[in-house]
Amino acid sequence: MRKVKITIAGNVHDVGYRPFLLNLAEYLFIERFDARNVSIDGKQAVVVLVEGEEDTVNQFIEFVKTEKPENAVVEEINVEDHDGFVRSIDSYRQSLMVSQLNKIVQVGLKMLEKQDLMLQKQDETIRVMKEESEKTRGEIRELRTDLKLYLDERLKRIESEIEKIKAKLGMP
Repeated sequence: MRKVKITIAGNVHDVGYRPFLLNLAEYLFIERFDARNVSIDGKQAVVVLVEGEEDTVNQFIEFVKTEKPENAVVEEINVEDHDGFVRSIDSYRQSLMVSQLNKIVQVGLKMLEKQDLMLQKQDETIRVMKEESEKTRGEIRELRTDLKLYLDERLKRIESEIEKIKAKLGMP
């Protein structure tokens, strides 16, 4: 049996590194596994504990050295023997699921806050549009009234001029 502690440093948080490693551990039938996001000297890191048959643990280490999640940027990998406790992979899986569920809930709450803000902005926009629409309708009504008065006045003047022309021509 072999126990190791693997420290993976770089841009390794919030890129799916822990589920990625859990998937590998399950694929290799590793029974004792743990992984956690930490900060070391202000830099992101994932600390992985693995316990299992020596060949299996070595396979895991080689995979970690050559593969990574798509959006991860690995700057350094350090492997050292570990003599502490490593929890069961089942316990880790449950813990990870709760942790990931908590992240999903937090993201969902932020999305709801943004949605509420968007709806408030939408309601305000609709209110302003209605106000502007009412102003525009009022202005159109005023223009129509002004235009009607102008045209009525012009028409009366034209009719009056036609009557004068008819009278000069001797037409009834």
